[in-house]
Amino acid sequence: MKAVTDPLSGFGRTGLAAFAVILTLCMGQQGHASTIRKDVELLLGGNRATHDKVLKKFRSRGKTDVVAALIQIKRLTRTPPLYDRVLSELTGVDEVMDWNGWMLWQEANPQIRPFEDFDVFKANLYRPIDPGFDAFLYAGVPRAIRLEEITWGGVVKDGIPALTNPKFTSAKGSEYITEDELVFGVSINGDARAYPLRMMDWHEMFNDVIGGVPVSLAYCTLCGSGILFETALPGRKQPFVFGSSGFLYRSNKLMYDQETQSLWNQFTGKPVVGKLVGSGIELKTRPVVITSWKDWLARHPETKVLSPDTGFSRDYTPGQPYSQYFNSPDLMFPALVRRNELKAKDYVFALRSSGVDKAWPISRFEGGQVINDTAGVLDLVLIGDAATRTVRAYRADGETFKKGETLTTLVDQADRPWIVTEDALIGPDKRQLTRLPGHVAYWFAWAGYLGKDGEFGG
Repeated sequence: MKAVTDPLSGFGRTGLAAFAVILTLCMGQQGHASTIRKDVELLLGGNRATHDKVLKKFRSRGKTDVVAALIQIKRLTRTPPLYDRVLSELTGVDEVMDWNGWMLWQEANPQIRPFEDFDVFKANLYRPIDPGFDAFLYAGVPRAIRLEEITWGGVVKDGIPALTNPKFTSAKGSEYITEDELVFGVSINGDARAYPLRMMDWHEMFNDVIGGVPVSLAYCTLCGSGILFETALPGRKQPFVFGSSGFLYRSNKLMYDQETQSLWNQFTGKPVVGKLVGSGIELKTRPVVITSWKDWLARHPETKVLSPDTGFSRDYTPGQPYSQYFNSPDLMFPALVRRNELKAKDYVFALRSSGVDKAWPISRFEGGQVINDTAGVLDLVLIGDAATRTVRAYRADGETFKKGETLTTLVDQADRPWIVTEDALIGPDKRQLTRLPGHVAYWFAWAGYLGKDGEFGG
């Protein structure tokens, strides 16, 4: 799978050379360098003769602990033929691959481990881009994922700025939104909010309090996934407040919390690098829906909508800034597709926190559909429309449903009407069937993070 583009691809030979000089100056700033690390760092500066000497030493040594560093450097500098030959000989890969190909190979070969102070090498490598990255990468940093698979996403820390307690306007003040454009819709305790995707594309994160509940929407544009997390946890005085780190892991954004500067997996809601690793913390997911502004407003005429007065100067025109990526079948950064039922960027609805993870193709909801199904032992019903990527899931508790006159009503097996709300299905006897948390995502992300043990409703 090829990448659409790499943020470093526009550096050119001169830019890459200058960057290598800066990297060289920054090397060795943390702790005592091992002999292997010193040798690796020589590849970021110096002349061709020095590079050849180091590469021949690695070839003679024959150990794979330098492979991860060689892959990192391959993205940042132009490598000579000997470099590629040594990398191939050490790994047994009999072909010349670009950085993207090597990252995919590395993901598929977790048995290849880097040298002991690789964490320091990695920290030094990215310091010239942003000294703020030192909060995430440092000597001895605890981690639950492979540091060698963490890569730079092309922006500095908070270069994609989160919206924290943003401004809202009433529906009457939302003339800037068109009827057909998509919004993230959230309703908690009767407090309905709409967050236009064209604005969230630029910010990828909000920290807000909705209906008295502190929440964050962690939106990974690369994964097509906006996931709503509760941020107040038992035993903690303050809710977590999140931002975008500038780093990625398997084409998924690594968000960070402002309190501990730990990196979190956006898809799982778990800390994966930093002080909170091993804490057992996992954020609880809440329901969120993608739908058209017209549909959301019809259901929630009292809704508040995110104001374009965000405090940031951005072009909030629909389709910016990721239209090329959204319209391409390719990923921008390397990640293996771990199940082949669908194409990498096919949209799915992912059911979360129900005892079992399950995904359904959005294509199953073409024309507006009601699907009765199970996840593990749980009976459920899904109501969706593929045209707007809209899916809501509810417990069924033995009931079987079909469409009513519109997707705002259902009819059960006894022809009794049920009303579809954001919180629950409400029956004629006031019986309620609870809504289940879930979100839309690209297939590759769900398959990579939840698909190993998850079910598929294809």
